Amino acid sequence: MPARDEENVSASSRRRGGRKARRAAHVVRAAPGGRIASGGTGGLLVIACGALAREIRSLVRLNGWDHVTLLCLPADLHLVPEKIPDAVAATVEANRGRFAEILVAYGDCGTGGELARRCAALGVEMLPGAHCYAFFSGVDDFAARDEPGTFYLTDFLVRQFDAFVWKPLGLDRHPELKDAYFGHYDKLVHLAQMDDPALAEAAAAAAARLGLAFERRFTGFGDLARVLEAAAGTAARRETVSGGEERGGAHRDKAQAARKSG
Repeated sequence: MPARDEENVSASSRRRGGRKARRAAHVVRAAPGGRIASGGTGGLLVIACGALAREIRSLVRLNGWDHVTLLCLPADLHLVPEKIPDAVAATVEANRGRFAEILVAYGDCGTGGELARRCAALGVEMLPGAHCYAFFSGVDDFAARDEPGTFYLTDFLVRQFDAFVWKPLGLDRHPELKDAYFGHYDKLVHLAQMDDPALAEAAAAAAARLGLAFERRFTGFGDLARVLEAAAGTAARRETVSGGEERGGAHRDKAQAARKSG
């Protein structure tokens, strides 16, 4: 039985992928400003938060996008969001001109609009919405729900609950602070990208630790799938045009050389 994440990929996409759909994404983990080692790689470079690596790899594999390279920045940049714009900009600059297209797989992520301003200045697209909760849910759907008093976890945050929630808030050392942090929340909502019973159980356990009501909401990949598919298509078309121009230039050079030798 196929995993539920495959429901986010159309049947036509799977048919187009064929055997390529089994390939894993080319994944590079790098410090901010990291440069892909090989030169002139072409295709699409996705500069992503490490928290999205699993989901983006799944989309690449299921669609057979063998022209996509995924470069992940450390997920813990979210603990210091003011550093995200500089980290992303440095990584874009380090790889500019070496890919047909660059996509920044971040929402605003607590940067107060600064990441959007930097991406606009660099001429690269980023994900819609304020955060991953919005683009996994669908930005319009998330806004329409308007759920004050709700604490959200994605699959990544369920897996990394202690590292990204419990310990950074000091609750491992001072559990008595729990009410100070979460007293104004009513429920925890697990925005699930995968249909994984173990993750659902872990999310419910996290809600119990925080003393919150629990709801699981399956989102799949949401707007992440739509934006990534569009960027992959644009990169593929640009590669095709560029390849045609290079072949045309080579033919012209050969013709000119033949005329000179004749």
